[in-house]
Amino acid sequence: MTTTTTPPRSRPHEDPPRPTALTLLLDAVRGNMRQYGMLIALAFIVVLFQIWTDGTLLLPNNVSNLIQQNGYILILAMGMMIVIIAGHIDLSVGSVVAFVGAMSAVMMVRHDMPWVLALVLSLLIGAVAGAWQGFFIAYVGIPSFIVTLAGMLLFRGLTQIVLEGQSIAPFPDGFQNIAKGFIPEAGPYTQYHNPTLLLGLLAVVFLLLREWRDRRRQLAHALDVPPFGLWALKCTAITAAVVAFTLTLASFHGVPVVMLIMCALLITLGYVMRNAVIGRHVYALGGNKAAAKLSGVKDKRVTFLVFVNMGVLAALAGCVYAARLNAGTPQAGLNFELEAIAASFIGGASMSGGVGTVMGAVIGGLVLGVLNNGMSLVGIGTDYQQVIKGLVLLAAVGFDVWNKRRAGK
Repeated sequence: MTTTTTPPRSRPHEDPPRPTALTLLLDAVRGNMRQYGMLIALAFIVVLFQIWTDGTLLLPNNVSNLIQQNGYILILAMGMMIVIIAGHIDLSVGSVVAFVGAMSAVMMVRHDMPWVLALVLSLLIGAVAGAWQGFFIAYVGIPSFIVTLAGMLLFRGLTQIVLEGQSIAPFPDGFQNIAKGFIPEAGPYTQYHNPTLLLGLLAVVFLLLREWRDRRRQLAHALDVPPFGLWALKCTAITAAVVAFTLTLASFHGVPVVMLIMCALLITLGYVMRNAVIGRHVYALGGNKAAAKLSGVKDKRVTFLVFVNMGVLAALAGCVYAARLNAGTPQAGLNFELEAIAASFIGGASMSGGVGTVMGAVIGGLVLGVLNNGMSLVGIGTDYQQVIKGLVLLAAVGFDVWNKRRAGK
């Protein structure tokens, strides 16, 4: 007698459980730890010193002072980040800052040149300095460390020669306003600075439109996106942060002129690095030079342009610093290159190149700036400040190494 066995009934298909909003949030943070880590650290440092200083840190006058004090470092950090992404380093930016400040002083004070023309010529001097170093790095093949170390000595010596060991002052009021001025008031009298409120509104609209565009683009390419509620929460947080910052500035003298300069640079350089061909080539060159060359990237031209850009930004930082001091001085720019390099690495740059964002450089510079300002407000000496900043830099780079190993595993 034969027995027949009935096949087992197949189980109905079960869909995997949908991830919760918290799971998606944690996954997004883990996947972008390099990007969000320092932003979280910056928020923590701000809250810490806001409590420690009994609310002094975020007073409107101190926030404006914080922006003006660190404007030139943030400008340098943006350029330095691009240099490091390309796989190079620039040790000469502090000396270029001093040299351009000296030349601007000679043009305006000794030769009575209009400050606008002096500013344009100063930027051209910076471009020539960057082209000089970029030529030896890109076309001669000398390592950037050696070329810019030589440039550090060269431009520091030229500064001493131009100034003859003395400071030159004062500058015209228009030139000083680059570092010390605020955008003028307009419109009817209110308790706040009207143009600053308008700029804040435009910033909110711009950021929300960008978030909406990015979400639509990800959906169009069938990429994972956070739930609408989580995305709306992110947009709400961005809006609240921008509104709070805008009201803080609007309750004092408004937006500093140097902040407008930094925002213009941030938007322009950020767009170039994200969307322009030259920006993608910089990332490719820093990530894998041999593969980039095989892919058709003109490595020499890209490297040359990176250092020209760094020279222009160093010249702009030199003008901002000279305008803040109201003098061209031989001691200007000391250790500025170290501050810019530290801001870049704290902001997510990698020693191997190919990694980093312009916004990350700004965040890293703000971390250092808030640390400096907060420690000064609570009376910590400059000796201990150096120790703390060194530990912060070491922790940031150590976090980067740990994050790479975790990603590799």
